Amino acid sequence: MKVLFIGGTGNISTSVSRLCVERGMDLFLLNRGNRQVDIPGATSLVGDISRPDQMARLLRDHQWDVIVDWIAYTPGDIERDISLFKDKTRQFVFISSASVYQKPLTHPVVTESTPLCNPYWEYSRNKIACEERLNRAYRESGFPVVIVRPSLTYDTVIPVALGGWTEFTIIDRIRQGRKIIVHGDGTSLWTITHAEDFAKGFVGLLGHQQATGHAFHITSDEILTWDQIYQAVAEAAGRVANIVHIASDFIGEHDRSAIGGLMGDKAVSVIFDNSKIKRFVPGYVATIPFREGFKRTLSWFEADPARCIVKQETHDLMDRMIQAYERSTK
Repeated sequence: MKVLFIGGTGNISTSVSRLCVERGMDLFLLNRGNRQVDIPGATSLVGDISRPDQMARLLRDHQWDVIVDWIAYTPGDIERDISLFKDKTRQFVFISSASVYQKPLTHPVVTESTPLCNPYWEYSRNKIACEERLNRAYRESGFPVVIVRPSLTYDTVIPVALGGWTEFTIIDRIRQGRKIIVHGDGTSLWTITHAEDFAKGFVGLLGHQQATGHAFHITSDEILTWDQIYQAVAEAAGRVANIVHIASDFIGEHDRSAIGGLMGDKAVSVIFDNSKIKRFVPGYVATIPFREGFKRTLSWFEADPARCIVKQETHDLMDRMIQAYERSTK
């Protein structure tokens, strides 16, 4: 099977790329050559997907069984992809997001038929618009789309709401014994998925004859409270979490950039029903518990001091937020 990944060396997609090669796929990775990730067995194509004329020349002599765009975020990106690939592939996979699902939820169990609506996060609304355009292309011209919606998936990022992702600030804070913020009262439910687990479900969809026109989310079945998530992070860091619970809307008042990721995603308890991906990919099961998977992530960060980015402005923001909250509660 000949597969093209637009991207393919990111937090989620690196694990998918490695599994594709392991399973004997003829994998091509198209990117600008800026990210140094080694995928032995994959063929690298250097180019800028935002330059369609360059792409048309670069890909002119290729036909694909599967194309996956890992880095499409707006309807404009999708118009470009449809134009470039409408006669070039038997399957086109769009990476959407589980944050597209209804916020707030009217039912806590999320299936692929849960309504798509997110008034809090422009990122999610753009993903919804991308899905709608692709579904229209499927209905009107048979464009062979498959939609995949990852939820919070990690490997080379720290998957917490504040002070993490590509930052190391939350770990620095925990190790200093400083207070850390957990949104809400810490009891809302969430699911975090390791990229290697996600890859097992995702790769099973590639080239799947019956998947065309369908949407899937792929997550772990492990459900944790946010207190449990932060406690596992602290345990991996060798400390005990010194947690302060702060309401999500209070956090948003002090950090506007957090509103989308909180009110539009992590603040809402969610239980993902993975029965659909398991029907299409028999045997799919996530096997890496967060407590163990995060230890691997932390080891990856600490293997290179350049990855351990601590931002004083994030420390300062969290300190101001905690002080303001504690004053208000007095």
